[in-house]
Amino acid sequence: MKITKIARMLAGALALSTALAANSARAEEFINVLTGGTSGVYYPLGAALSKIYGEKIEGARTQVQATKASVENLNLLQQGKGEIGFALGDSVKLAWEGNADAGFKAPLDKLRGIAAIYPNYIQIVAAKESGITNLADLKGKSLSVGAAKSGTELNARAIFAAAGMGYGDLSKTEYLPFAESVELMKNRQLDATLQSAGLGVSAIKDLATSVEIQMVAVPAEVVTKLGAPYVAATIPAGTYQGQDADVPTVAVVNFLITHSEVSDETAYQMTKQLFENLPEMEAAHKAAAQIKLENALTGMPVPLHPGAERYYKEKGML
Repeated sequence: MKITKIARMLAGALALSTALAANSARAEEFINVLTGGTSGVYYPLGAALSKIYGEKIEGARTQVQATKASVENLNLLQQGKGEIGFALGDSVKLAWEGNADAGFKAPLDKLRGIAAIYPNYIQIVAAKESGITNLADLKGKSLSVGAAKSGTELNARAIFAAAGMGYGDLSKTEYLPFAESVELMKNRQLDATLQSAGLGVSAIKDLATSVEIQMVAVPAEVVTKLGAPYVAATIPAGTYQGQDADVPTVAVVNFLITHSEVSDETAYQMTKQLFENLPEMEAAHKAAAQIKLENALTGMPVPLHPGAERYYKEKGML
């Protein structure tokens, strides 16, 4: 009798622990944050976002993944291999349309918007000794345009086309991430690098401490030809060592993107915790100082995730 009672108690305890484990498994939410190269701006911001989500979203287990940035991030989101990713506005638009030349074999119809964040400034940096001061001076010179079919490289192609130029005008085209481009410049194996990122890129800061640099201007007429989602911008004097004047350039807005299979509650929390923890984001990189709630819906190239929509409705923005 006693043995039967004990067996029943053990069975009940086992059932209870199984139910609790199942509930615990259901409650746990995995959030993989897709970023970019470790020497860019996406990575430190993604690391900060991952930490915020891990601490503030109940049951969330987070990870930050270094990638080739915009194009890879968007393809991974479509495949469900990430829950949120950073991407440039023009890349998001081309992904939604399914532009094969940009690296999207078919329209990425699962993409959903979380928020517009900060602008990427196109920062073309030449070694001073190269004599390059403007876009036209790049003819006959060597340039790294970012990893092939990355968001940066899509920016480079667009700018060259608007300026009536092509990669064929260069003596050599390298397809390298920021840090690798800078190493070649330090070793005098490359004249210039084009980097699309928030201001204060660590790779450019590093370069400016090693060699004399020249920030290359992008003229207003090129910006006009580019049109939306590109806008005129200025790299303020003193952004980098040895840069003693403002430099006109072009910028394009970055977005945080998720996909349709992420739950409404998770998308809501990812949006809410972003905007409620901006000081932590800014501490990770000063580019985050330009993330503003009032700009969050500006130029969104894909439909909003219903979870994000709920947050903006609460804030009276929809």
